[in-house]
Amino acid sequence: MNNLSRLEQKLGFDKIRGMVESGCSTTAAKKMAAEFSFLTDHSKILDSLEQTDEMRVIQMLESSFPNDGYVDTADFLKQLERDHYYLDTNSLFRLRQSLEATGAITRFFKNTKEDKYPYLKNLASPVVIFPEVSRRIDTIIDKYGSIKDGASPALMAVRSSIREKEGQISKKVTSILKRAQADGMADEEASVSVRDGRMLIPVSAANKRKIPGFVVDESASGKTVFIEPMEIVELNNLVKELHFAEQREILKILVDFSDFLRPYVPELIISAYFLAEIDFIRAKARVGMSMEAGKPVISQERLIRIVRGRHPLLQKALSKEGKEIVPLNLELSGDKRILLISGPNAGGKSVCLKTVGILQYMLQSGMLVPASEISEFSLYTRIFIDIGDEQSIENDLSTYSSHLTNMRDVLLNADDKSLVLVDEFGAGTEPTAGGAIAESILKELESRGCFGVITTHYSNLKFFAGTSKGVINGGMQFDVQNIKPLFKLETGVPGSSFAFELAKKIGLPQDIVKYAEERAGGEFIDLERNLKKIARNRRMLDEKLARIKSTDKTLENITDRYQKELSEIQTLRKSIIAEAKEEAARLLAETNKRIESTIKEIKESQAEKEKTRVVRKELETFAKNRLIEAESESNEKIERKMEQLKKRKVRREERRGGDRSKELTQSGKKAAPSAKPIDDKISSGDKVKIKGGDLTGEVLRIEGKEVSVAIGNIISKLSIARVEKISSKEYKEVSRPVRTINMTSSSISERRLNFKPSIDVRGERADEALESVSRFIDDAIMVGVGEVKILHGKGNGILKEEIRKFLKSVPGVVSAKDEVLEMGGSGITVVTLD
Repeated sequence: MNNLSRLEQKLGFDKIRGMVESGCSTTAAKKMAAEFSFLTDHSKILDSLEQTDEMRVIQMLESSFPNDGYVDTADFLKQLERDHYYLDTNSLFRLRQSLEATGAITRFFKNTKEDKYPYLKNLASPVVIFPEVSRRIDTIIDKYGSIKDGASPALMAVRSSIREKEGQISKKVTSILKRAQADGMADEEASVSVRDGRMLIPVSAANKRKIPGFVVDESASGKTVFIEPMEIVELNNLVKELHFAEQREILKILVDFSDFLRPYVPELIISAYFLAEIDFIRAKARVGMSMEAGKPVISQERLIRIVRGRHPLLQKALSKEGKEIVPLNLELSGDKRILLISGPNAGGKSVCLKTVGILQYMLQSGMLVPASEISEFSLYTRIFIDIGDEQSIENDLSTYSSHLTNMRDVLLNADDKSLVLVDEFGAGTEPTAGGAIAESILKELESRGCFGVITTHYSNLKFFAGTSKGVINGGMQFDVQNIKPLFKLETGVPGSSFAFELAKKIGLPQDIVKYAEERAGGEFIDLERNLKKIARNRRMLDEKLARIKSTDKTLENITDRYQKELSEIQTLRKSIIAEAKEEAARLLAETNKRIESTIKEIKESQAEKEKTRVVRKELETFAKNRLIEAESESNEKIERKMEQLKKRKVRREERRGGDRSKELTQSGKKAAPSAKPIDDKISSGDKVKIKGGDLTGEVLRIEGKEVSVAIGNIISKLSIARVEKISSKEYKEVSRPVRTINMTSSSISERRLNFKPSIDVRGERADEALESVSRFIDDAIMVGVGEVKILHGKGNGILKEEIRKFLKSVPGVVSAKDEVLEMGGSGITVVTLD
């Protein structure tokens, strides 16, 4: 077993390889799955990773991508390079399937947008499609893979003769059988039998010599024999000769086609390998989808930052048992590059180590990684691993000797581009000596700049990590009250073994546990006690930080909402000013018309010129005063509205600020009482409704028992008794404008043809993504689509949360939920529309 095979077996990658291999349809793709492994070239890793991620998106969102017709053709195409080789019918049928699939795949990429799937498009660019080859195949075989009668004129003539002769034979045999039945030589229920393509008559053995012909077969009991009557022997021989002629003609057709195909073989072999590679990439993508894997960031810096990482095999095993895996969050950088994990047995130390190893190995094998897409990995030239018991009787190696052998290989080859994974560092021998050797090796690895994850129980290694520049402690969290591991890694502090607590829980006698504590010594007990105290205080601090973060997020949302409201107010102000100017211009135009009409009347009545000038001047003065009055009223109205909005905003801030303070200082208190009822006294700026009708407006001024009310663009003077005061909410509901959308049927049809029921907003900021989703949902509702999908990725879930909040506020959205696990899970939101 070579080093890579041993590494894959230790990490569990051999099982993941098997999953990929079983997902391939072609033998060539299965071979690729069996041979792909650890890569160190950055460009090759990036190409493979991008191709797999693009295929994952295609499998989730593109229903038009072809998933059938993946068959092997390269083997018989290579043989076709020899002059005397020809394709058989089955090979011809498989070639047609392959060409159809390859053509459909290349057409798919040509029909997508230019910036979509660039890596897979680049892979497909050398592939050449030969329509004439497909056409020629279609003239030779039918959809079931059989040679058509019309494959050649000679074949059609031969098959026509075969059918004609077989019809003659059938008639004669039927006639002979009926005579035999009438003469009592054959059973009444007997029928014509066919053996080896020849038609035979079943008769009793006693009568076999009464019918001239050849005995071809007999029944198992010997009571019935099958005779070929002499009358049809010649016809049967003729049919057999025709079948020979048919096979010769089919062979000629296949040879002619093979000669025609031979010049295209080099390009067809390229197409065959392309189809196999697409099959292999598709298998990797589907395995990634089943693991909820994503494409992490390949960092140019030396670091490992894992966010919500999961060991895929452990996750699969736990899901079968209905359990959830605890994700791993871990960060190593150039300063702190070796993580020393300690903690109780069965607490998850080895799982953390294997998770780091399997994720790094999957990434450098070109596979998607079961972790958040904001995770970051640098690349390594080698991965060293020492896990489990590798003692060997044949090689005279004990457990500890095997560990030392592995450490020797590490020390001989490891450098600053190596990742070292060691489980139970220093175990297997006397603790003092084992701990000292382990510390010496750890010091050397640190000086070389290696990255690594190491698990241990030794206190001297914990102390070393606490004083080292390149090594950081990490501990597996433990529920002290319930005496059970939490399987959660906490970096920065070492973990306690909790040996005495576990011994008590298992049921060891109290006096034995107490004596063991005394023997361990006060220094060890104090260390364990302090570690427990640190873990408890750290957990309390994390809870407080989580609450603070939640509060900060709430405040940020409130601030954003206020900013948005202020922007809306400014936009509203501009809109009101524009409407006022339009209204003023309209009034001026009406006034001018009235002036011209008056002048015309004066002329028609033959009035004096001086009088005409006086009247015209009076009308111009009237128009100017009317315009000034309208603009003044509009400006007053705008200023009043702006003042009301500002006051309302201040009151809302004060009320929300007070509520937020109460929430932070006093949890569980009831909400403030509801707002006071509306005061019936009418004043300037109030919203009113005309009694006995549905018209609403705003009070501009009050003059005694009369009020000036702005109803739309009209100002009316009414008796104060004819109006009643209403709330702003009622005013908005009554006066809300109804938006109408006029769309021609041809425009809707064009939108429906161009509309795609999915959108990818990964990598966009929240405001950009919400804008894109808003337009996307509007288009979907416009064209009448019932269900759409939004690909936002998993990440830390913030983008998904913002999109879900937005969708709740959109009319017409019935529901928004996660996609099924196999198709992308929580990385995709499926939206159902009304």
